[in-house]
Amino acid sequence: MDQTENKPKKSKFGASTLIFAVIIVLVLALAGTTMFKVDDTEQAVITRFGKYYKTVGAGLHLKAPFGIDKSYNVPIKVVQTEQFGFQTIKAGQVNQYKNGITKESTMLTGDLNIVDVEWSIQYRIVDPVAWLFNVQERKQTIRDISQSVINTLVGDRAFDTMESERSAIQTSALELMNENFKQLGLGINVILVQLQNIVPPEGVQQAFDDVNKAIQDKNRFINEGKEVYNAEIPRAQGEANQQVLVAEGYASERINRAQGDVARFNAVYEEYRKSPKVTRERLYLEAMESVFNEQQNSTLIDSKLDNMLPIKNLTDKAEKK
Repeated sequence: MDQTENKPKKSKFGASTLIFAVIIVLVLALAGTTMFKVDDTEQAVITRFGKYYKTVGAGLHLKAPFGIDKSYNVPIKVVQTEQFGFQTIKAGQVNQYKNGITKESTMLTGDLNIVDVEWSIQYRIVDPVAWLFNVQERKQTIRDISQSVINTLVGDRAFDTMESERSAIQTSALELMNENFKQLGLGINVILVQLQNIVPPEGVQQAFDDVNKAIQDKNRFINEGKEVYNAEIPRAQGEANQQVLVAEGYASERINRAQGDVARFNAVYEEYRKSPKVTRERLYLEAMESVFNEQQNSTLIDSKLDNMLPIKNLTDKAEKK
């Protein structure tokens, strides 16, 4: 029997092939832990041995391999959204939750009414280092601070004024949230606070509807009263103005008449000063004529007689004499 047939066959892959394969794996591992890519909307924070090293922008970058350097991509240009009291499932579709997510929207107003307030915030990361290392529970912190601010603002207002002060609440909430996040060093900036629905809870919806109906009735009665007021007041004002004008006309007439009497008296007085006797006789005759003209149209002065002054017998006793 041939002894060569019992010898084991040599492997097609030698030691060199195995070494080459190991080198390829090491190269791939080295490349995988050395190169990293940063998108246009991101910045990458590099840590070396767990300590912050540097921040790089968009592009392809190198770092120390095998976990010496670690990179964390942070989306600094992406607008992120947090929703409270509701959750958007699809575009145009809102899913209302009856458990935990609605509890954060139930609040007490300044006039001790319970109200459900749904809102959302939009923010950007402005400091990626602070975002990564300053706060551990970042999302929960954002939600807690936002809920605290909205609760405070709602608690300072009456329910009836919530809708009319919606814009003021949003502006104040934006300022207060950014102030709190800055103090915590969270590294974000809130760019929008949007109130969605401000409604009473379902259990008291009917009572609120009744109150709103009563308010609408009150406003309707007020408007009707204003209509009557606007109809009557101008008419009364016109009549008052007419009476004032009549009174002013009467006053002007009396004043003019008095001024005319004064002017006539002054003229008579001037004539009297020139010839008192003649003036006295003329005034006496005019007065007597006026008196007797009022009694049965009797004539005291006969204008047909020249240079004579006939005196009428006024009584029968005078005639007998």
